[in-house]
Amino acid sequence: MIATWPIGQESKRNVAMAFDETARRLFISANNPEKLIVLNSDSGAIVASLPTGHMVDDMAYDAKSKRIYVTGSDFIDVFQQKDPDHYDLVGQVSSSFRAKTAILVPQQNRYYLAAPRHEGKSAEVRVFEVKPSS
Repeated sequence: MIATWPIGQESKRNVAMAFDETARRLFISANNPEKLIVLNSDSGAIVASLPTGHMVDDMAYDAKSKRIYVTGSDFIDVFQQKDPDHYDLVGQVSSSFRAKTAILVPQQNRYYLAAPRHEGKSAEVRVFEVKPSS
């Protein structure tokens, strides 16, 4: 271990992480309260903290579009990176009850989401097309 970077002042129970290698930013989702926390990976300083949806369990960073996809129960929050220290929520996409496991395949411009069986509905994989930044 070479460093410890506490995030407890922002949230507890970190869940998923993603990394922007170019900007050297570490994205952390946490569930108490629900937040996206952005750390400078050189210093460990928290540079941004934004609220997210409920029960986040997965996250992906798309370096091409500079978007972060945060998947929780019922919604996928989409954040746009304006610069390494500033982020905006640009969309909230309806998903499915407790559908929290996903993978971004940027080469195909696709985001795949696993939706569990719930109240008579079969389990399924939902496929979302990732639109280019405007």
